[in-house]
Amino acid sequence: MKTVTIIGFNGALASAITGMIDLFRLAGVTWARIHGEQPSAQFKTRLLTENGEPCQCINGVTILADGSWQDVDDLGADEVLIIPTIGAPIDEILKTNNPLIQWLSQFQDATPGDVRVASNCTGAFLLAAAGLLDGREATTHWGFSNQFRERFPAVDLRPEKLVTVDGPVACAGGGMAWWDLGVYLVERLAGAQVARELAKAFVIDAGRTSQAPYSALQARRYHSDLVVLGLQDWLEGHFREAVSVADLATRAKLSERSLLRRFRQATGDTPTTYLQLLRIEEARRLLESSQDGLDAITRAVGYEDVSSFSRLFRKQTGLSPGAYRSKFGR
Repeated sequence: MKTVTIIGFNGALASAITGMIDLFRLAGVTWARIHGEQPSAQFKTRLLTENGEPCQCINGVTILADGSWQDVDDLGADEVLIIPTIGAPIDEILKTNNPLIQWLSQFQDATPGDVRVASNCTGAFLLAAAGLLDGREATTHWGFSNQFRERFPAVDLRPEKLVTVDGPVACAGGGMAWWDLGVYLVERLAGAQVARELAKAFVIDAGRTSQAPYSALQARRYHSDLVVLGLQDWLEGHFREAVSVADLATRAKLSERSLLRRFRQATGDTPTTYLQLLRIEEARRLLESSQDGLDAITRAVGYEDVSSFSRLFRKQTGLSPGAYRSKFGR
């Protein structure tokens, strides 16, 4: 079984702790119970605090800890560490948790491609203070984005995104985004099928892709630019075709320069990068659900060169197409 370690500290948001514990403990369980099948738990969880003392959450709820993070000097191969939302004043939490920040700093060299450390909402402030987000893409609650940027200019902050994944570190945005982060991590650690069943059992909106709910691609639709949303809708039906920026600019009745500016402002990506992501998402679906060879899948998503596509796939997912199919294929 995989282990999910949640770090507790006084002033944390209780629901970001207990909700994550519920989500991981019931992966492979609730769906089976609904269908009268034998449950197959996928995760065990533990809540660790500085000295193993109870965690006093911001809403007055006290949660018993399972131990101390001071006793942990490494993460197992199937273990992920999660920092929950800061509910108390952020400056206060950063000042009073310097030992935790120093302890977190040891995970800066986690293996690229494997999500080992994650944060929800303002919990990203603790990861950034430990240096884990320097030079990486991250997100946090939009309401604290200016404060975050001023304090941590070395981080590539994308507050418009619901979930970011950069190498071994994942971050979720504000509010209840821990749902989305949790389901994403379930997909990475237990497979897409378990994630899909968990989302259905917990009635979590799976968005419009066949991947785990609220994938990094789905998060790029969280904006209010109707012109860009229209282009995204069109691209989802035509991603197999040869599409140029000039074609999109004509369709949107914008200059190419205006299109590039608005598309990046809304999604954080260029139209070309977004098109690549659509193709990668479809390739992931085919690798999971079909027995088609890599040549056929490459052509099916709009590419001709298998080698180039394989390099792009690895860059976006952290796995080669073959390794992805071995891990997530049915």
